[in-house]
Amino acid sequence: MNSPYLTLSSRIAYENPWTRVREDRFRHADGTDGLYGVVERPDFVVVVPWQDNRLTLVEQYRYPVGERVWEFPMGMWEQAPDTDPAVLAAAELQEETGLVASQMIRAGLIFQGPGYCNQRGHIFLATGLIQGDHAREATERDMICKSVALADFEAMICDGTVREAMTIAAFGLLRLKRLL
Repeated sequence: MNSPYLTLSSRIAYENPWTRVREDRFRHADGTDGLYGVVERPDFVVVVPWQDNRLTLVEQYRYPVGERVWEFPMGMWEQAPDTDPAVLAAAELQEETGLVASQMIRAGLIFQGPGYCNQRGHIFLATGLIQGDHAREATERDMICKSVALADFEAMICDGTVREAMTIAAFGLLRLKRLL
């Protein structure tokens, strides 16, 4: 697709192992100049574990918002950003919940925040679940895992217990596709 912008310059303003912020100077089609900050992050996966009309959620403390958050298992591998999303989804599911899925259905692709970020999320529905041991990272030590009935999960969205956007988007996509 042809961009309506002409990039005049680009520089890395900030970088760490998980995130890079790029600052671009550009020219609009009308000739005026502009500045754009772009957050660059590797793709991530959102895994929706589904069995016996129940969904599995994790809750953990999220430093940027300063509170515990209920969400579906999700993650990215910044050390291996080109990993097949299906492989990443299976690994994140097992790491965070201990669940192993006999079937992973690739449900769709969403943008995390296309107004400022290039990150994309690959959504998977995990079924045929077998419980094993989790293998959480050090930053996930406080993680709680629980299974909830579909109606209870919908109530958690409605009452504000679940507010994490990727979780709500993944759920909505799967409901609209009639996979849940």
